[in-house]
Amino acid sequence: MGSSCTVKILEIAQIKPSLELPNCTIEFSLPLTFFDSFWFTFPPVEGLLFYNLNDLTPADFSSEILTKLKQSLSLTLRHYLPVAGSLKWPSDAPRPFILYAPDDGVSVIVAESDADFHRLSSNGIYEAVELHPLIPHLRSSDDSASILAIQITFFPSQGFSIGITAHHTVLEGKTTSMFMKSWAYLCRLGNKENPGLPLELIPYFDREIIKDPTGHDLDILYLNQRLICSNGNKSLKVPTNKRATPNLVRATVTLSQEDFKKMREKVLSKSPDSSKIPPLSDFALTLGYVASCIVKARGGAETYFGNCNVILADISEAGGYMDFENGIAFGAVKVSNMVKGLKEKGVFEGAKDRLAPLFKIAKEPPGSVQKLIVAGSPRFDLYKTDFGWGRPWKVVLVSIDKNEAISMAESRDGNRGIEVGLALKKPEMERFLSMFLKDV
Repeated sequence: MGSSCTVKILEIAQIKPSLELPNCTIEFSLPLTFFDSFWFTFPPVEGLLFYNLNDLTPADFSSEILTKLKQSLSLTLRHYLPVAGSLKWPSDAPRPFILYAPDDGVSVIVAESDADFHRLSSNGIYEAVELHPLIPHLRSSDDSASILAIQITFFPSQGFSIGITAHHTVLEGKTTSMFMKSWAYLCRLGNKENPGLPLELIPYFDREIIKDPTGHDLDILYLNQRLICSNGNKSLKVPTNKRATPNLVRATVTLSQEDFKKMREKVLSKSPDSSKIPPLSDFALTLGYVASCIVKARGGAETYFGNCNVILADISEAGGYMDFENGIAFGAVKVSNMVKGLKEKGVFEGAKDRLAPLFKIAKEPPGSVQKLIVAGSPRFDLYKTDFGWGRPWKVVLVSIDKNEAISMAESRDGNRGIEVGLALKKPEMERFLSMFLKDV
């Protein structure tokens, strides 16, 4: 637990899109939609993929792995030109937009670390800050911000990691995972001439499919609400000093299909009328159960490019989560009803007020509200991101240590379980793990 992770920077490069396609040589811009502007002031998403390669030598890393990763990244970017560009907001423009110019590219840092690869890629407890040196920063200024940054870190005789930082205004989890799987696909193909992408990985850039029928001009509404909250600051500069809450530790837990079966049975057996309980998905059960454990531990397939998700927020008394069966049901039923309401009413019902709960929570005194944000999804299939050296040994969403979030991903074993990433204070983590699955 006392060990620290340091890195030695070997190279800083800019990888540009391969110019074999004519569209790479002309300027290209995309407007933001209201789905994008909703996330305007959210911090970047930071993720890590660990690849276990025992006996990996510096020569093999440099000549084999690094060369292939760079070449295939260039090929991938020609299909994802906005990723190579920047988010722009000139002083005379009413709203920000995405711009790609022919000389643009993605910053790639190559580094080396002597840290314990297997500990950092394990499910066990370690300090959250130990992952930070493996994550790159986005370049940014008041009127411009890069959209993606990458860091490839070599662990001698252990393996390597790929760290990604993505601007949430442009890239949400589904689009980021699609980009990573496209990069991995082209890397596996090697030197094949003019490789294309399979249909399910080809990004779709037409913003005309995103319609706003509310009459509220939601993209400007969300931007203005965000600006009011930030005292009118239009700057696109991404803070680099927003680090984790002090003294956080990380761990990963997994829920299996057998666990979900037992949870459903217990929840339904305690209900006076099980017919009134909505369908309890694995996602809803996971969130309901993990929320219950955290409250007690604390003491109380589209290919659209861009954001296409919304926040569903709920504010509840902590006491509802405190006992096992009712705690799971309390959270799981709330999540199920929120999802059901979204399906029945659509994303535009109440859209203009969707940021209000977040602003309300932000105004509460520190420590008076326990936030629990869910990042990632078990549907992103990030464990299928095989660059040619096998599936990731571990996938970690690093940025959960900055916003009181948990992460969800499909379990690596492929048995339809769910991995949950946690970042809690050490006493909270110990209490959480002491109770996790003990009553299931």
